[in-house]
Amino acid sequence: MKFQTPLQVHEHILSNGLTVWLNEDHSQPKVFGAIVVKAGAVDSPNTGIAHYFEHMMFKGTDKIGTVNYQAEKVLLDIIAEKYDALADTRDEQMRNHLLRVINELSVKAAEYVIPNEFDRLISRYGGTKLNAGTSYDYTVYFNTFAPQYMAQWAELNSERLRNPVFRLFQNELETVYEEKNMYSDFVGSQAVEKVTERYFYPHPYAYPIIGSTEHLKKPRLSEMKKFFEQYYVASNMGLILSGDFDRETVLPVLEKTFSRIRDGRVPPREKVMLPSFKGREKISVKVPLPFVKVMALGFRGVPADHDDQVALKIAVSLLNNSNGTGFLDRLTVNHKVVASMAINESMNEAGILGILVMPKLLFQSYASAEKLVWKEINRVKNGEFDEDIFRSLKLEQKREYVSGLEDSAERAQIMMRIYSQGRKWADYLEEVDRIDALTKEDVVQVAQKYFTNDYLYVTKKRGRYPKDNLPKPDYAPVVPKHTGASSEYVKELDKIPAVAMTPRFIDFDRDVYTRSLTPFVTLYVTPNPVNNIFTLTFSYGRGVIEEPVLHQLAGFLNFLGTDAYSFGDFRNRLQVLGSTLNFEVNERDFKIKLSGFDRSLDETLALLAHFMQHVKPDNKKLRQIVDEAKVMEKAFFKSSDNMSKALTEKIKYGDRSAYLNKLSLGEIKKLKGDRLIAVFKEVCQVACSIHYCGTLALQQVEEQVKKHFSFEEVRVASRSSIYRELIDYEKPQVYLLEMENVSQSIVHGYIKGTVQPDPSAPHVAELFTRYFGGDMSSLMFQEIREFRSYAYQVKAKYSQPSRKHKDRPGDLEVMLSTQNDKTLDALAVLDGLLREMPERPERVEAVKRSIVNRVNNEYPSFRRLSSLIAVMKREGYKEDPTRLLLENVEKMDMEDINRFYRENIKDRPVVYTIVGNTAQLDKTKLAAFGEVIKVNKKDIYK
Repeated sequence: MKFQTPLQVHEHILSNGLTVWLNEDHSQPKVFGAIVVKAGAVDSPNTGIAHYFEHMMFKGTDKIGTVNYQAEKVLLDIIAEKYDALADTRDEQMRNHLLRVINELSVKAAEYVIPNEFDRLISRYGGTKLNAGTSYDYTVYFNTFAPQYMAQWAELNSERLRNPVFRLFQNELETVYEEKNMYSDFVGSQAVEKVTERYFYPHPYAYPIIGSTEHLKKPRLSEMKKFFEQYYVASNMGLILSGDFDRETVLPVLEKTFSRIRDGRVPPREKVMLPSFKGREKISVKVPLPFVKVMALGFRGVPADHDDQVALKIAVSLLNNSNGTGFLDRLTVNHKVVASMAINESMNEAGILGILVMPKLLFQSYASAEKLVWKEINRVKNGEFDEDIFRSLKLEQKREYVSGLEDSAERAQIMMRIYSQGRKWADYLEEVDRIDALTKEDVVQVAQKYFTNDYLYVTKKRGRYPKDNLPKPDYAPVVPKHTGASSEYVKELDKIPAVAMTPRFIDFDRDVYTRSLTPFVTLYVTPNPVNNIFTLTFSYGRGVIEEPVLHQLAGFLNFLGTDAYSFGDFRNRLQVLGSTLNFEVNERDFKIKLSGFDRSLDETLALLAHFMQHVKPDNKKLRQIVDEAKVMEKAFFKSSDNMSKALTEKIKYGDRSAYLNKLSLGEIKKLKGDRLIAVFKEVCQVACSIHYCGTLALQQVEEQVKKHFSFEEVRVASRSSIYRELIDYEKPQVYLLEMENVSQSIVHGYIKGTVQPDPSAPHVAELFTRYFGGDMSSLMFQEIREFRSYAYQVKAKYSQPSRKHKDRPGDLEVMLSTQNDKTLDALAVLDGLLREMPERPERVEAVKRSIVNRVNNEYPSFRRLSSLIAVMKREGYKEDPTRLLLENVEKMDMEDINRFYRENIKDRPVVYTIVGNTAQLDKTKLAAFGEVIKVNKKDIYK
């Protein structure tokens, strides 16, 4: 298959051996930049060092983040020695003594620190979405930035890799503990760790990326330095750039900057070969979900670069695919089991191939469910599938490959993964041609090779694993003295010439073609400049806020056929065309989503029109909807995150909470297919927008849509612009929901603001949000996470109502998650920020710059353009509202933030919600934040 220019990647090797992959794409005014280091958790098994190191790479260097590195270094060297001593001692008293000494030294060292300077500099030079990630095989550092700051981006990121400094380590160590606590609260996370350990042992993949608690308690900075020296060398790094730049202009800039990174060779690591399973090896793991059965079959998969990977993907798609026609899909659709899915993931040195099954809730045994699954696996192994289905699945795989490359950021993510695997970009693109060349025999052979009788058999047992939480440290906050200051390095950075950034705005008339088909139906057509894949969405203006049953309707429609075709026949017809159909719903809109190849648009629309006119209700399929609701409800009550969202909805909206207006399990059980189809017919009478993105012209699309759809019954105006009244509180209150088995407390705060009719109100609200809790330099991040390590997650958002509801008030919602014994401390800091917000006028220009950067860097991909324009028009806008946002924000200063704070936040009642092990909280101290009220799940969930 021949790919167009945006998918081409040019490889260069810098003079120091660093690999550069350049992918020009001028469709959006931004660049995605990343550094990939081929070092991950496998290179430091169970220690968490690779992950620790990723965190420390945000703390600056000997030039960035310090006012006097030489003086700071003296203290940092002593701190490193103390950490080595801490790792060597087993005496608890000595450990506590060393931790206090480290804390005292850290407080002194902080007198030289400029916190978050690297983050601020990235933002200053057009950057957004600064982040990083550690996997088993590699570590990535990335962000999006404006093209005119290429030189500054290259300078900053190459400097970052030359001499990173492990400052503020004690704080960041606590933050990593909080991250581990957060993961441990995810439902089933500990069971997954147990299965992963058994599946991969003795390979390093057996250990968690974040490391064990035992290792987290005794980190060695000397080992981190050694890790950096071994793996952070030019020959082990890849620089990935995708976006709006000219490669010939960029290459000299990259050579000048990134060639400064030291060269070197990575020490060889002996690869561990995984042994075959011997027969049916049984294990059971604890999952705290009563009445729900879970079973998994684990086979040996293939590493990412394996020759069998392409054929194995097709074999797996015969079991599960996007149209729901796979052999395992049918078990679910026909209610033979609650759920069944195949998993096929590949790391660099091994792969995961498995089947996950949820047997029916009451009477189905594991043995009977496994027998059903094996029957379907054997269909693939025996070649019991026809050539039409085989060809259609190859089409589906090609579509998924190609569509995944459309957006520059998504493409760059794939580039990072491919580079980390030691492969060439051309290898990845050639996989599409390899799909074409596959034969049915190839797939059967691969299925027989990997779905063998040697496998890991996993079942769930009741119970839960103990959590090894670390107690809150008893030492002083480490608060740097130079918040908002700039290092000498910035002066040199400012000397680099830069062109002023001119954001690109959405043009309603030129970016998308629009045609009114009827007074209630509008067609939007967006050109696809990359491939021949279309997407077409019917978006009806009615959502679950107005009509909760639409959630069940969307699920039901995905299981149905018509009066002429069974579900399987109908979906197979779509699949042979290379098309997919899905029904989705959100708070505001009900959506019918099609995708496929443009050559098949007419036939695909004909099938959809037939479905919409002749869909056949099948009450047997409602059993699946009921069982899924039962499982979701069981899982819901085990998730502190879900419970926190439901509690916060209750305190904000009262009886209009989405969790109290949803259908109860009893109501779902009473649903009838005829009634749901009647609701579907009603939805299809509501005003809708039709969004097509592909290679066909507006006139062609209009003709094909009109050929199959009359829209005569679409006569109901959209009511999707809904405002839910916010609850008033006369005094501060604290609502508690007990979940005794979680590690963290999730804290939300709510303040109802005032009516702000001024058109600039949403703009100052955005400025306030980013100043207070929007990024790494915000008040919440620095005061709660950076300086005190009280939380891993912190955020705030002031929400203004839509333009149509400007006569209604907005509200502030803040959130943090923290270890239970830190809850009161974290709440005290948060409450202090809300009661007396610190003024940092030196930060305002940076906050304004971050808003400009966001507008520029979040210009939508071509597939998202029309839906965004439709939403803006629905709210009454005639042009891109971000244009006015930037005009207004440019005029604002600290006084505007203060005024907004005084009018909407200060002295107004704060209502907190806390979900966690609240029984252990001191209620007397908690009462200082408001009247304490206990709630239970029936108060917040229907």
